Amino acid sequence: MRRLAPVAVALTGALALAGCGSEDSKADVSVSGAYMPQPVSDSMAAGFLTVTNEGGTKDELTSVTSDVGEVTAHETVGSSMREATDLAVPAHGRLVFKSGGNHLMFENLKRKPKQGEKVTVRLHFAESGTVTVAMPVKSATYTPKTGH
Repeated sequence: MRRLAPVAVALTGALALAGCGSEDSKADVSVSGAYMPQPVSDSMAAGFLTVTNEGGTKDELTSVTSDVGEVTAHETVGSSMREATDLAVPAHGRLVFKSGGNHLMFENLKRKPKQGEKVTVRLHFAESGTVTVAMPVKSATYTPKTGH
């Protein structure tokens, strides 16, 4: 019986750690600071937001959809912009979309969103599934106080 006690304690500890580790290892994404500057064009607009991953596993933004038009994610590398097929959201990290950097590009708008309205955007993640965001439309010159 004395030999079994240390084994039982070790097994119980291992199971407890395995249970705790599985929760921390999942991606856990949330979105903040979302906004769209009121478009100046009838066919194009931009969108900005921050994706935060509180989980212990990275995730990837694989696509973005909206009823207002086609949406693609763009990354800025140096002074050039290119469409991104997927963007990493690091474990315990952030993916930032901001003016002059990574951003969402809305094209072929079905309607021109106006200041005060909200545009529904669905962010599709490899691990976390779909996150729906109500993105407020701000003035064309809006700059967030806290940045992104």
